[in-house]
Amino acid sequence: MVPAAGRGERLGPGAPKALRELGGAPLLVHAVRALARSRSVGLVVVAAPPAGVAEVVGLLDSHGLDGKDIRVVAGGATRQESVRLGLAAIPEQTEIVLVHDAARPLVPVEVVDAVIGAVRGGAGAVVPAVPLADTVKRVGPAGPGRPEPVLDTPDRATLRAVQTPQGFRRELLAEVHAKALAEAESGGGPAVTDDAGLVEWYGGQVVVVPGHEEAFKVTRPLDLVLAEAVLTRRRASDGF
Repeated sequence: MVPAAGRGERLGPGAPKALRELGGAPLLVHAVRALARSRSVGLVVVAAPPAGVAEVVGLLDSHGLDGKDIRVVAGGATRQESVRLGLAAIPEQTEIVLVHDAARPLVPVEVVDAVIGAVRGGAGAVVPAVPLADTVKRVGPAGPGRPEPVLDTPDRATLRAVQTPQGFRRELLAEVHAKALAEAESGGGPAVTDDAGLVEWYGGQVVVVPGHEEAFKVTRPLDLVLAEAVLTRRRASDGF
């Protein structure tokens, strides 16, 4: 599943982030191709902007994404809502569901397969992740016109930068989204940024498999420049 209904304002004005071009094709097309390269992936569901479903269908059709079952549904106002709507379009007999950011167009297929393998091996929720290269500081609120105070320095060896696709047992993912929806309707709900965070919030265990440096998220203009360079190198070396 690829939730792709957001606008991605940090890339600047223009088309929604998922539809920005990379090497002649939208980020979304690259992300769908990345999932489809895995022999274990039989269906890709894209949650598109509600007003742009026909446009996304046309984009995917025009870029030769055949050989896999690809469906486009209307997404929601939030990532959680888009994932929930996408999940409803997946056949109930599907046991493993991946959730992948459209803004991670270059994830290698071995990462996709590693996530699937870990879920098949018994894990309920799996995330790919890489060690942090930078020292991280936890900071507190700053006063008016003042710099932020450092509270502490977490041990970098215990920290990981999480990527996608994240993998789940289908029933677990459906369960935590149902709980989050019920809480939201009563005026509450967890403040998390990914689906693994929902599993953690409701007491489930998440495990980590190795990610890849090329599975980075295209968020800012400089990321798009880096993605172009990676894609150019891949095409020159292996006809990617």
